[in-house]
Amino acid sequence: MPLNLHLLRLFATVVQTGSFSRAAEVLRISQPAISKGVRDFELQVGCRLLDRTSKGVRPTREGQALLRHAEALFAAERAAEEELLSLRSLDTGFLRIGASTTISTYMIAEYLGVFHERYPGIDLHLVSANTRDVADLMLNHNIEIALVEGPVENGDLISKAWRTDTMQLIVGPSHKLVRSGKPVDPAVLEDELLIVREPGSGSREVVSQALSARGISPRRTMEIGSTEAIKQAVANHVGVSIVSSAALDDQVKLGKLKVIPMNDLSISRTLWQLKSPGRIDIPAALAFERIIWNANSHSNGGKEGDVRAGRQ
Repeated sequence: MPLNLHLLRLFATVVQTGSFSRAAEVLRISQPAISKGVRDFELQVGCRLLDRTSKGVRPTREGQALLRHAEALFAAERAAEEELLSLRSLDTGFLRIGASTTISTYMIAEYLGVFHERYPGIDLHLVSANTRDVADLMLNHNIEIALVEGPVENGDLISKAWRTDTMQLIVGPSHKLVRSGKPVDPAVLEDELLIVREPGSGSREVVSQALSARGISPRRTMEIGSTEAIKQAVANHVGVSIVSSAALDDQVKLGKLKVIPMNDLSISRTLWQLKSPGRIDIPAALAFERIIWNANSHSNGGKEGDVRAGRQ
């Protein structure tokens, strides 16, 4: 038989305060209502829960057993209330962010810094994964913010264009393409070992589409699941690659990588924020969105991104 939680609370309060009168004061109801409630509860559970004495009340063996469960239950209730309260405020709580690897590695740190400075009581959790996995995290409500590098085809998500990223061809410092000092024909990639990201990566999808549109099909490719690892491979003349310009500053300045312009081929991509229609955003998520969109508005001259519904 399901326990009546209201009557359980009356019983537990009587035990904790040691008397019906003090329990009535704590709960702000009349003492007769407390007494009747406890009697009704004893009838419901089928045993006596309290011993009434001249010095007050004390739980029976059955009452003590039930009290342990009541305390655990009400502790869980308080924890739930506290967590809900934290989710409705910006003083405490948490924010879970999922971002594609290029975004999480090279772009998001400045936004995290601004957010932490403004809302130091919010715990930040950043998950770095490829576009497909970030979309799955958003669908399963495992994150509150989702920022990805490639298009997402899913009817349960809305993609909102966030900012634009350019992609550049990189080679090792002594690669033959460096010697001419001129932009190259993109067709030369057909004879190069092109290093690409793993399936599911937004970077890989964008590069593949851009080359296919020009009828370019490299004869040899190598998959590496990390932009940092790709840069190291290219720097050591394992092959060439096309990666985000946001990932290149350090190695290019050190002379470990060279950027090669391509004739009549400029690869750029839209970075997206994924949203779950109908989901109520917590205040921390809304605050983080304001930060990333305000920064994006300044860098793009105030232009807002397009919104696209995913397709099954």
